[in-house]
Amino acid sequence: MTTITTRDGTEIFYKDWGSKQAQPIVFHHGWPLSADDWDNQMLFFLGEGYRVIAHDRRGHGRSSQTDSGNDMDNYAADVAELAAALDLKNAIHVGHSTGGGEVARYVARAEPGRVAKAVLIGAVPPIMVRTESNPEGLPIDLFDGFRASLVANRAEFYREIASGPFYGFNREGAKVSQGLIDNWSRQGLMGGAKAQYDSIAAFSATDFTQDLKAIDVPVLVMHGTDDQIVPFANHGVKAVKLLKNGTLKAYAGLSHGMAATHPDIINPDLLAFFRG
Repeated sequence: MTTITTRDGTEIFYKDWGSKQAQPIVFHHGWPLSADDWDNQMLFFLGEGYRVIAHDRRGHGRSSQTDSGNDMDNYAADVAELAAALDLKNAIHVGHSTGGGEVARYVARAEPGRVAKAVLIGAVPPIMVRTESNPEGLPIDLFDGFRASLVANRAEFYREIASGPFYGFNREGAKVSQGLIDNWSRQGLMGGAKAQYDSIAAFSATDFTQDLKAIDVPVLVMHGTDDQIVPFANHGVKAVKLLKNGTLKAYAGLSHGMAATHPDIINPDLLAFFRG
C-alpha cells in the first residue's frame, strides 16, 4: 500500500492517480468512511485530466488505527504532511461532511501556493453541536447517543445510518441502493472503533468559525436541502456567510450522501467550479 508516516508515527494510506504534472484534486472523506467513498469522483476527474488523490484519515480505512490524536488539528496536520510529501501545489481540496471540516482547518492554515480552491459538500462547519453561540445546533444528547450506539453494536449502528438518513433511503419513494449501504458499512468497519468514537467529538464539537473567516481562496459550498445528518440551514447557509469568497449551491431534496447517489449532478457542477 502507498502510505506516508507522520511526525507521530501514524501511517496514512492514500491513492494518487494521474499525471504528476496535472492539477491535483484532493478528496477528504466523511465519518466513518475511507478514500473509497470517492471512487466515482476519482474516476470521473481522472478522465478529465486531473491528478486525483484521496487518503484514509488517521484511524479510518487502511491508515493506522490510532488510539490518540483523533481531532481536527491532527487531521489537518496529517493533510499538511501529505501535501508536503507529494509536493502538491495549486491543489483543489474537496471535503464531505467531517472531511469538510478537515478541509476548512487545513486550507485556513495551508502554506502559500498549496491551495487554489476548496469545496465543502454537506460539510460540518461552522459547528454542529448546540451551544450558547449556536442555539440552532443539534443537542449533545444526539452525539452521546452516537457514542453509546457505536460501543454497543458498531456494525448495527452503521447499517442503520447507511440504510436510513445518510442517503435519504428512509424517505418515502426513495430509490434504495443496497450496494451503497453495504459499501458504507464495509468502509466504516475497516477503521478502528476507538478512532471513530473519538472522531464523533471532532466532527460535532469543533468550531470552524475562525477557519472559515481565514480562508482566502474561492470556496464552493454544496449542500442538499434534505440533509438529515448535517442540516442545510445551520451549515451550508451559515458557512457561506463566513467565507470571504464563498458561493452556496443548494440541491433541493437531496441527501447528505448526494455525491454518491447523484454523481450525475454533482460531478458536472464540481467540474464547472474547478474550471471557472
